[in-house]
Amino acid sequence: MYGIRELLADLWRQVGGDIAALQRVALTGNEPQLPSSFHVGAAAQVSIAAAGIAAAEIWRLRSGQTQTVAVDMRHAIVECRSERYLRCDGNPPPPAWDVIAGVYKTGDGKFVRLHTNFPHHRDAVCQVLSCAPEREAVQAALMHWNGEAFETAAYAAGGVVALMRSRDEWMALPQATAVAELPLVEITRIGDAEPKLWPIGARPLAGLRVLDLSRVIAGPVAGRTLAAHGADVMLVSSPDLPAIPWLTVDTGRGKLSSFVDLRSEQGRDTLRGLLAQADIFSQGYRPQSLAALGFSPEEAVRVSPGIVYVSLSAYARSGPWAGRRGFDSLVQCATGFNHAEGQAAGVDGPRELPAQMLDHATGYLMAFGAMIARARQAREGGSWHVQVSLARTGQWLWDMGRIAEGLAVEDLKGEMVKAFTEDMPSGFGQLSAVRHAAVLSRTPASWARPAMPLGSHPAVWPSGN
Repeated sequence: MYGIRELLADLWRQVGGDIAALQRVALTGNEPQLPSSFHVGAAAQVSIAAAGIAAAEIWRLRSGQTQTVAVDMRHAIVECRSERYLRCDGNPPPPAWDVIAGVYKTGDGKFVRLHTNFPHHRDAVCQVLSCAPEREAVQAALMHWNGEAFETAAYAAGGVVALMRSRDEWMALPQATAVAELPLVEITRIGDAEPKLWPIGARPLAGLRVLDLSRVIAGPVAGRTLAAHGADVMLVSSPDLPAIPWLTVDTGRGKLSSFVDLRSEQGRDTLRGLLAQADIFSQGYRPQSLAALGFSPEEAVRVSPGIVYVSLSAYARSGPWAGRRGFDSLVQCATGFNHAEGQAAGVDGPRELPAQMLDHATGYLMAFGAMIARARQAREGGSWHVQVSLARTGQWLWDMGRIAEGLAVEDLKGEMVKAFTEDMPSGFGQLSAVRHAAVLSRTPASWARPAMPLGSHPAVWPSGN
């Protein structure tokens, strides 16, 4: 049995936080909030609260003022499904998945999940299967494959898939051992630098500059969270990189959005110029991808001594799967969540968690780690590396235990959610979107910039910082 405050206190202690800060935190609400046999509400509430406390502590360091942090569990879980509740000019989101994405049976009676929302991932799957991008054709082709053999072949071809494993099957893999040996939020000093003074400003992260090189959910949620506490966050993308438009709208609130072509020397020079003036560099690409372009943690430290470099991976930084591509839905499938939820529901096959919980919780943990590391930098100097992974967040969620009656609870309906939304303009139209769930008494979270289409802003930092 777990306790939510104990989960939060344990996380706070792991990063050396001042325990007195926990006395200023109010957590309301109870499990279960969504139909799941896992503590998804607790994961949402604790990860958002941790980021909120970190912001409040930075404000205390900057101003000398303490403040309270309140997080309601229902609001937190709604925010961890924010993409579902976003409305643009009153319109709901379009279909979330590509036509062949989802679950299939294989010839050996196993199940595999395909993530094909990016065209090159879809093409890789169809190349391996020698079939058209149609559900019936994909299913027919997979009946000639062993599930694990297909998973291996698809990854080798550049695809992103997962074999559904039971928890025992996952735990038998060397990767599970590698994940379990890592902290939930790993913060390490990777270089020497003088402490950076806090800029003048009226919000916890005012004057801090964050480069956000991420897509889909976890990384962009981290950037959105830092923006909610006042940071200047610049999302760096390219017109040649695929994106999921609805997620760009939802996670783009509060951010500048610029195009930089890292394939060109001019583009790399532009990013180095931005990095030299940045406080936080947050990235969700496979480490070797950015390292090949000259933006590894070690290179970033040389360009910008004192930088906080934040790395997100799917299956953790070490182990045989360290370089493997992955998304929330696939990590859920590979690590036992889909099998366990299916069994709890009496379903012959996978059942997803009722939220992209690994993505969202990891995003808030990224923001939490970035703020803790920046506070350490201000106190003792140095350059810092923060590392998190979807699989390690999944281990954390699994370790919370199960809720026997969880699947019997009714899902949240529209009226239950409306109290947590707000209206705002954007470059896409009028938005109705979920407010941030961490309520800070002195420095309320808010987004000063509207969500804008990718590439809307020049790749230069705003003046005045």
